[in-house]
Amino acid sequence: MEGDRNHSSVAVFVLLGITDEKELQVVLFSVFLGIYLVTIVWNLALIILIKMDSRLHIPMYIFLSSLSFIDICYSSSISPKMLSDFFKDEKTISFISCAMQYFSVSWMGQAECCLLAAMAYDRYVAIGRPFQYSSIMAPGLCWKMVAGALGTGFLSSLVETVSCFHLDYCGPNVIQHFFCNISEVVILSCSNPFITQMILFIVILFVGFGSMVVILLSYGFIAASILKISSVKGSAKAFNTCASHLAVVTIFYGTVLSVYMHPNSRHSEQQDKVLSVFYVIIIPMLNPLIYSLRNKEIREAFKRVTKRAIHLY
Repeated sequence: MEGDRNHSSVAVFVLLGITDEKELQVVLFSVFLGIYLVTIVWNLALIILIKMDSRLHIPMYIFLSSLSFIDICYSSSISPKMLSDFFKDEKTISFISCAMQYFSVSWMGQAECCLLAAMAYDRYVAIGRPFQYSSIMAPGLCWKMVAGALGTGFLSSLVETVSCFHLDYCGPNVIQHFFCNISEVVILSCSNPFITQMILFIVILFVGFGSMVVILLSYGFIAASILKISSVKGSAKAFNTCASHLAVVTIFYGTVLSVYMHPNSRHSEQQDKVLSVFYVIIIPMLNPLIYSLRNKEIREAFKRVTKRAIHLY
């Protein structure tokens, strides 16, 4: 009997999904399918556009294409399973698949935190040290920062996933969410989750809070640099170079903090789902839209690539 306690007896988890109302499920399926398709098409188009236009082969767009790649993977970790579950009476997911889903979501989410911090530093160098920008933000350094963001996300996610899914799960097996959210999974364990919760806290503190500190410091220096610019036109131009990134950061961190920092209650469980939908499904669609619609260089690059394509045919 002692040996049996060291192994999980739960083979599958049951996801409650977003809603039980059949009529609403049909509407939500159509909405989320549209959002997912727009996310894939728009982010992929942005990656291809940046790849095809040599004028966009600069640090800012290296980071932006990497952000689009992360957003495609981030959304794809959740959306296909969620969409298929709309047609199932019992939304089950195997123990291994649940672990893999959380690993993917956590990896991409934490990589995005780190990449947004790298992009904030890039904006600071562009505004605060414009004459040294090319030498500081060399393409080689940018790709190392992207690799560092993905590597940090991978390692931290691996630590989180292993610490969570090595626990014993004897039942119940119902996850109060539409995906394998680790906070909902851990409470189902029949082991003592204290060490796992401490590991999760340390990872969130190191990656999430650490990235936020880098972003806040970068924007503090950016604000100081803008205040030193004497002309109003120059200040406006400097602020415009980081406006899209600031909008993305505000939406992303504002939503994530709303999920993890409000008090627990029955009301907040449904609120969690709504906010989670926003940051894992809607934000990956919004990011390329925010950058594309506000960025003159991307619009001009699109016109150049379109003209070349027309001439070829």
